[in-house]
Amino acid sequence: MSEKNLRPPEEMNRVVPLHDQFDRPLHDLRISVMDRCNFRCPYCMPEQKYHKDFQFMSADKRLSFKEIVRLAKLFAGLGVHKLRITGGEPLLRASLTDLIAELAAIEGIDDIALTTNGVLLAQHASALKVAGLNRVTVSLDSLDPQIFQQMSGGRGSYEQVLEGVQEASLVGLVPVKINVVVKRGVNDHTLVDMVEKFRGTGIIVRFIEYMDVGTINQWQRSDTLPARDLLAMLSEHYSLVPAERNYHGEVASRYVFTDGTGEIGFINSVTEPFCGSCSRVRLSSDGKLFTCLFASGGLNLREPLRNGMADNDLLSVITSTWGKRTDRYSELRARDAAPADKVEMYYIGG
Repeated sequence: MSEKNLRPPEEMNRVVPLHDQFDRPLHDLRISVMDRCNFRCPYCMPEQKYHKDFQFMSADKRLSFKEIVRLAKLFAGLGVHKLRITGGEPLLRASLTDLIAELAAIEGIDDIALTTNGVLLAQHASALKVAGLNRVTVSLDSLDPQIFQQMSGGRGSYEQVLEGVQEASLVGLVPVKINVVVKRGVNDHTLVDMVEKFRGTGIIVRFIEYMDVGTINQWQRSDTLPARDLLAMLSEHYSLVPAERNYHGEVASRYVFTDGTGEIGFINSVTEPFCGSCSRVRLSSDGKLFTCLFASGGLNLREPLRNGMADNDLLSVITSTWGKRTDRYSELRARDAAPADKVEMYYIGG
């Protein structure tokens, strides 16, 4: 750990941004609040493994809202200013608006977002906005009913998702972003329809290269449609020009329509790894801290929390963990040198 990450106890309440071994700062905390989901997307939580008798974690194993807020305050003191609530499906967590309200009151936190499959969003959007949520990202892989069912594992409907997207826009959870996981030969022929649906609405569609998050999706490189090929395909229909990133570390490459009808984005983790600017850390619903989406293991914070560890000691543990961070999985994957054992996406969040 570099000396700049060492802090005496009397300075623990000051915001001194952390840097890892590659000088990457810590700015973003992604908090999974639920390991369960009401979808069975084959690339994340396939039905054959996560069937009706599968034993998910019991409620007492998940961090309480009080524990989440305590950790979020500590991270805010270390330079985190953006929070994202994830799952599983976070809207399955009862009274989630109570947590959002507490997180929104933390000094130093200026942006709270939520990632959801959108099926429950219409009924919760207004309350989430009132509680302090700033914006939402909705996963929606196709507007074709059959392809949607295939990629959601036969759960929900795209009409329900669209209702949620519309309600989120109406109540001001903006900009609403649509995340589309693109799998070659499955939904790539439906993407122009997706762009056309949302162009001019203020909703931003982002295309994600199909990638090997976790170990159960049986990913093959041939499943991935490179973003450059997708951009070329869309450019046959639309005039697009690249735009600057909104902030350092933004994962999406942005392109705007030259006719002023909005923008789309590409998340190119496979073909253009962005490990070098990654400023994100992830907290699982049972309190494990992961320094990479593709990590094989995490640091257990739940046990020290429940065993009475003091804030200063927790801060030291977190500081040391980030300071030792060397993760760059996507860069290693590009050289066929990445480890095979990885935590599953439903457990860690996206």
